[in-house]
Amino acid sequence: MTLTKTKPDSDIYAAARRAMVDSQLRTSGVNDEFVLARMLAVPREDHVPESARGTAYIDRAITLDNGRRIGAPLFYGMVLAEAQPRSDDTVLVVDAGSGYLPALLKPLVSAIDVITPEEAVATTSKRKTYSLIVIDGAVESVPATLAKRMADGGRIVTGLAAKSVTKLAVGRKSTSDVALLPLAELGIPRLAEFDTPEGWSF
Repeated sequence: MTLTKTKPDSDIYAAARRAMVDSQLRTSGVNDEFVLARMLAVPREDHVPESARGTAYIDRAITLDNGRRIGAPLFYGMVLAEAQPRSDDTVLVVDAGSGYLPALLKPLVSAIDVITPEEAVATTSKRKTYSLIVIDGAVESVPATLAKRMADGGRIVTGLAAKSVTKLAVGRKSTSDVALLPLAELGIPRLAEFDTPEGWSF
């Protein structure tokens, strides 16, 4: 949805958010009231480059100033719906650089920390664990460095990349393993930091 200025900016963007909810989320089966409320409350135009504010609510990814991409609105609606964040959750968000996902989650949970993809795959001595981890992008796998940050029984919602296909996925931590269950196929920006190194084959 491309915006044209015929009314004050605040009115234009509010109308765009409403259209996003009605034409992108509801029509795709995302109807949780808390999800729609958060998607209506957070100004997506504040989380894209200045040059992209007029197209902030289109139904596809937008390139950020850091070269990464903010996913389409449907991705975030589905992430919230699958995460089912609780008021007692401690949450870790792997943020691609837009800050949009942390803004959507923050009022719904007890505490939220944000790290970059580079920090997520780096070895760390930090022992703080989280009941919910959410990754803003698609990964080939969840590295052990990130799995260690999940509390026992903790949940994770992420994009999952397999070759050229990306799907939304959910999982839980059991002992030291994190098993992901792929859900709907969805266009999700890929995070190269999580790519599995290619090995030799004979």
